[in-house]
Amino acid sequence: MQPSSFLGMYISKDHATVVCLGIQGRERKVTGCFSVSLEAGEQSGPDVLCRRIAAACAERKLEFAEMGVALDSSMFMQHSVHSEFSDVRKITQTIRFDTEEALGTDVADVAIAFKIDSTDDTGSNLSVFTVQKQMLTELLVALQANNLDPVSVEPDVNCLTRFVCQNIALPLDTRPLFAFLSRRSGYFLAFVSSPWQGVLPTPSAMMRTFLLGAAQDRNELLPRQVSMTTALLQNAEPINCLAVFDVENSVDCDDIARKLTIQTERVDIFGSVKLPGETLVECPDPVEFAVAYGAAMAHLDELQHANWRSDFMPYQGRKMRLQKTLRFFSAAAVVLMLALGLYGFMQALQFKKYRARLREKFAKEYSSVMFGQDIPGKSREAVTRLTTAMRRIRDAQKESLTLTAEEAVAGKLALVLQAFNKCAASTRLSIDSVSITDKTITISGDTSSPESTLKVFDAFRQTGLNVLQQRISSDGGRSTFSVTVEPKG
Repeated sequence: MQPSSFLGMYISKDHATVVCLGIQGRERKVTGCFSVSLEAGEQSGPDVLCRRIAAACAERKLEFAEMGVALDSSMFMQHSVHSEFSDVRKITQTIRFDTEEALGTDVADVAIAFKIDSTDDTGSNLSVFTVQKQMLTELLVALQANNLDPVSVEPDVNCLTRFVCQNIALPLDTRPLFAFLSRRSGYFLAFVSSPWQGVLPTPSAMMRTFLLGAAQDRNELLPRQVSMTTALLQNAEPINCLAVFDVENSVDCDDIARKLTIQTERVDIFGSVKLPGETLVECPDPVEFAVAYGAAMAHLDELQHANWRSDFMPYQGRKMRLQKTLRFFSAAAVVLMLALGLYGFMQALQFKKYRARLREKFAKEYSSVMFGQDIPGKSREAVTRLTTAMRRIRDAQKESLTLTAEEAVAGKLALVLQAFNKCAASTRLSIDSVSITDKTITISGDTSSPESTLKVFDAFRQTGLNVLQQRISSDGGRSTFSVTVEPKG
């Protein structure tokens, strides 16, 4: 999944437009766009619509990190509310009480989102958007059931404002009023500050929406709506340009300019984003496309965007992904620890078997040199006894005493064991037999390599044994040897 791809949706009761937007720095690229609708006579509801959206995304193999949703203006209410505060945190804490007071009705069953239009010494003027919690719950549950969990759910006009801010460029001295007429809705936007183009977060704007009838004459309707909108504006400077987009292309800009005595020009929505021709076919309504485009950019405009999810059913996607990742790594760590523990146990088991075989061989030789005595339970005690016997032999040699046969054999074996202790670990020494006579000692065994065998011979010499005869061969990857030694005179 590309971390710079985001999905935006415009959703009405029976229709949806979806835009997949690739974002890399300031670069924006539309990677997918389509519209889905409920069939005539089909039961309305978000379940079927959301399933079709998910199926269309899968069919087009759209991959995205997060998504935003814009609700059609027919699904929410917009109100003008005054707050005594200008701090966003305090407004958030008191917005429900201010809205209830302004409307004079209980707002317990609605989710509230707001956008600050202007601030002064008396507080802030807000655009407050309310939507029924029941309707919003059904929509979010239907989306989540199809693995579509939006980060934000906003009014369509707010997303359209974001699209205009990012993509529509006009001269810097222009103070425009934007009018967008879709098939069923009209939108008016006027930015409080200028220039606005390309700025994030989106600057404050006055926003209005109204419903359009199929039989209405848009050339007659637009001047009336413009006059009503400009009367609501509180800009220090008057509007000097009307920027219009009409999806039906029925508005006569020259006629509107004569009626309003204001410069009027057309807006090219698709041209502003350089949309390829094949994409236009799947997005028949450019205004809905612009709204969905703005919804896809919601994650970039986090300071003041009017998001109903901040008030109701907060987005948990990032938290859930983090928890899922932590659970995965925890499980992986447990499996790794079990594997390491099992590996260590097997190594210990193999070492224990090797020691048992070595002790079995050592016990036979010990019994021989110690005249039938059993090897002690602890190897350290056996070494101590052999060392004691060797010390007695050395003391006897120093005093020119005649040693008993038992002492002579024990002394020779002690020298051999001393040599073994010096080199056994580094050469991986394995002894097959040790034969001791009155004059010589014959030893057979094997090591890890011929070089290791030579180290064993050197150990014999360092402990006071002369190497008389030696034979070295290779067998099964090991270096097999037989050597005859005698104590130095």
